[in-house]
Amino acid sequence: MEEKKKKILVVDDDSFLLDVYAFKFSQNNFEVFTAHSALQAIEKLKDGVNPDIIIVDIIMPEMNGFEMLEKINNEKLSENSVKIILSNKGQQSDINRSVSLGALGYIVKVNSTPAEVVEKVIEIFKNKK
Repeated sequence: MEEKKKKILVVDDDSFLLDVYAFKFSQNNFEVFTAHSALQAIEKLKDGVNPDIIIVDIIMPEMNGFEMLEKINNEKLSENSVKIILSNKGQQSDINRSVSLGALGYIVKVNSTPAEVVEKVIEIFKNKK
């Protein structure tokens, strides 16, 4: 019997990276949802998308990744999703802030290939709680 696909929401304003990550996750038995902005992601969550994992970039126009996490926490959207930051920012203060907002993982884009990002996300998901 085939394992049920995990649902993942990838949020990044970089269309090229969004497509690359969507492709890589779909190759690894994920059902992939994408959003080009935090606002678009929040709308998808409000419309009933309930991913197992949410990956979010920090630096985005209109609303950054931290603000998005605050909003989905405050509005109790997708409470059971594993939240992971995927950013080029690697400062400890950013990592600490993401943890305080409930993120279970923090991946620095420039240090990881897309395939390594998929591996790290799977590992974080398996080790949750």
